[in-house]
Amino acid sequence: MSAAENIIVGTIPRADLMPPEIKAAHTHRIVRNRVITGVIATVVVTALAVSGLFALQVVTAANLVAEQQRTTDLLLEQQKYSEVREIKQEAATVEAGQRVGAATEIDWKAYLDAVQKTLPADVAITDVQIEAASPLVDYAQADTPLQGQRVAELAFTAVSSTVPDVSAWLNGLSTLTGFTDASPDSTKLDDETGTYSVTITMHVNDEAWSGRFEDKKPEKKGE
Repeated sequence: MSAAENIIVGTIPRADLMPPEIKAAHTHRIVRNRVITGVIATVVVTALAVSGLFALQVVTAANLVAEQQRTTDLLLEQQKYSEVREIKQEAATVEAGQRVGAATEIDWKAYLDAVQKTLPADVAITDVQIEAASPLVDYAQADTPLQGQRVAELAFTAVSSTVPDVSAWLNGLSTLTGFTDASPDSTKLDDETGTYSVTITMHVNDEAWSGRFEDKKPEKKGE
């Protein structure tokens, strides 16, 4: 290619009079500014990230403290109610023991009062013997199949100033709660006092149990 072909016609003549050292320094300054800007941006982003992470840690720590406090409060409440539960369990155990211990209990004073009420007004009970089941030992049953189930035997002597109507007495006894059977063993006349002594053996079933811890009382049938 000839020199004439490199000539551009119609342009404004220009000449770069800036020394290369100045141009290099200018370029270096631009690069340095960009590097500084990048470093500052990185520092700012890092600071923001650290701040965000710190804030997140603060919130997490606060939530953890709140949950720990809630757990502590729940444990304290559970401890408070555990004492109540223990007391209730102990009370339930005592009540269960009372029910078992009194399962075969008969309020004999009340029952004898009921027996006395079935007898005529001039008849007095003078002697009483009782055999009954216990929570650990059952009462022996009769060998005769037709005889009813019994849990206790009550033998007593009734003294009358007049000739006793034993059949009427037995009918009266049959109205008692828990009555199974009754039979007269002997009738004797005391010549000196003119009184009659009748010995009666009576058996009662589990309806006579007092149920002291179950709000149940032995009374006459129908009462």
